[in-house]
Formats: sequence, structure tokens, C-alpha cells
Amino acid sequence: MAAAFLSHLAADRIEVRSAGSAPADSVNPAVVEAMNEVGIDISAQTPKILTVEAVQASDVCITMGCGDACPVFPGKRYLDWTLPDPAGQGVEAVRPIRDEIHTRVQTLIKELLA
Repeated sequence: MAAAFLSHLAADRIEVRSAGSAPADSVNPAVVEAMNEVGIDISAQTPKILTVEAVQASDVCITMGCGDACPVFPGKRYLDWTLPDPAGQGVEAVRPIRDEIHTRVQTLIKELLA
């Protein structure tokens, strides 16, 4: 959701990568539905594994419960967003998570483009 919001709101002003330390086989259908409700279609997305190369190529790394599984490199900015995991949740539970991620992404964009 964060990558989708960032790509949507920042357009081509920020390069976005999305990956997880233990990605699911597919995107949670409730997440797809919740994002469709705000006009963002992520139905064609597939979860990707986080690679060392992706972190090395990034200036800012947003983690969400990654813990020790995420590689850490000097000089990178790391933000850990503690949020409920939408895995296995229905759309009712996903909506407030989506809305919090949206708020955080808007703040991040303001910081990065300032």
C-alpha cells in the first residue's frame, strides 16, 4: 500500500521500490479492494523479496516489522512504521491501516521533496 500511494502521489518525482523480507505468494485481496476504494489499482502487483541490491540502491528505506531480516547499510535513512499487519484481515480491518499509511506517505513526500 505504501509503495502504491507513493507512486500515485509522487508520480515520477520519487523512484519507488517495494519488497518484503517474507513476501506472500499474492497480494491480499482485502488490500486490493481497499486500495481500489481510493482509486488505486494494485491487482496486477506481485509481492517481491527484499534484496540487498534494492536497499543499497535506495536513499530511504521504510520498514514495517522487518526486524533483523532487513539489511542495514551506513548512510541510508531508515524509518520503521509500526502498523498492524493486514495479512489475513478483511477490508474492514485494512481500511484504517490504509488510511494511516496514506497519511505517513503524504508526510514522507513533503519531507523528501522539500
